[in-house]
Amino acid sequence: MPSLDLLAISLLVRWLLGWFLCLRMPSLPELTPTGHPRVSVLIPARNEALTLPQLLAGLAGQSLQPLEVIVIDDHSSDDTAAIARAAGVTVLASAPLPEGWCGKTWALQQGANRSQGELLVFLDADTEPSPTFLAQLVANHQQHGGLVSVQPFHRTEQPYEQLSVLFNLVGLMAVPLGPRGGVAFGPAMVTSRSDYGRIGGHASVAGKVVEDWFLAHRYEAAGLPVSAFLGHGSLAYRMYPGGLRDMVVGFDKNFATAAGEVRWPWMLGVLLWLSGLFWAAWCLPAAVLHWPMVGDPALAPNLLVYGGYALQLLVITRRIGTFGWINLVFPVPVLFFLGVFLLAILNLERGSISWKGRQFPTR
Repeated sequence: MPSLDLLAISLLVRWLLGWFLCLRMPSLPELTPTGHPRVSVLIPARNEALTLPQLLAGLAGQSLQPLEVIVIDDHSSDDTAAIARAAGVTVLASAPLPEGWCGKTWALQQGANRSQGELLVFLDADTEPSPTFLAQLVANHQQHGGLVSVQPFHRTEQPYEQLSVLFNLVGLMAVPLGPRGGVAFGPAMVTSRSDYGRIGGHASVAGKVVEDWFLAHRYEAAGLPVSAFLGHGSLAYRMYPGGLRDMVVGFDKNFATAAGEVRWPWMLGVLLWLSGLFWAAWCLPAAVLHWPMVGDPALAPNLLVYGGYALQLLVITRRIGTFGWINLVFPVPVLFFLGVFLLAILNLERGSISWKGRQFPTR
C-alpha cells in the first residue's frame, strides 16, 4: 500500500538521520603540549567527599603536572575540605554566596582570582582523568585557543544509571562538536587567564545554572574560538551516583534551564530522529499485544524496525558511555526521557528548581 511505503521511507530517513547526527563527535585528540605551560586546576566542590579522592589521585598521576590544584569548598557539610587537605592540594573556603550568583560560578570565580597559572583548567569534582588528560587538554588549547572543553565518558555502575542513555545521546546530537563548534561542556574546560579576563570570567555568567552554555556565548561574542570534544579514552565520570532521584532532578535542572539555548536547526534533526525512535519503541509491543497502531500490524516488519534502532543505539552510544543492555529494551529509557521532559516543563512553569540544597531559577 502507498501509505505503508511512505511510512517505511519516513522511518528509514529518520534512522539514517541518527547516523548523520553522530558523524561529527570527535574525541579529544592525542596531542603533546609544547613548552612549559603553567596550569592552575580549579575544582568547585560541594559535598563531594565520595568523588573527590578519585579525581585528586588522578591529578597526582598526570604526565603534565599542574602548577597548583585548588579545591574551592562550597560550604560543604561533609569531609570534602579535609579530604582535599589530606591530598596536599590548596583548599579555598568559599565566601558567602552573593545575591545573583550560583554556587559553582561563584566558587570558580574565587578560584580563578586566587590562582597563579597562565592557563586555567576547570574540573568538576566527579571527573576521572586518564594519566595524559591534562597534557592532551593543554595541547588542544595551544592548537585551538579560546575555550576548549571535554564532555566526559559516562561510566555507569547501577542499573538505574542506564536510564540516562537518551539524555547523554540527545545532548550531544543537538550541538556541533569539534574545533570552533561553539558549545562548551562544564565538567572540563581550559582557557588562558587573559581570555578569561577578556570575557569577564564567571562573573559574566554569575546567575546561570548551566554556566557552560552561556560562557561559550561570551567567548564567541569576544571573537574567541570555542571547541568541544568527547572524553572517550581520556576523561570519564559517573553521573548521579546518589540514586535515581538525584539523576531525575539533575537532568530536569539541565532541561529546564537550557531549553532556550538549543540550536534549533540541529534540534530539529534530533526531534525527527527521536520521532522515529519513539515510533519504533511503540510498534513492536503494539504488534505483539495488538495495541492500536498506524502501519502494518504484522510482527516481522515491526521487529525489523525495532532491531534497526536497537542496533543503532548499541553502536552510537559506545563512545559516550557504558550503555549496553538498556539499548535492547530502549522503550524503557524512552518512557523515562519523556517523563523527565514533562517534569522539566512543570518546573519551567514553577520558575525554580532545587539542587544541592539551593533553589535555582529556570527562567
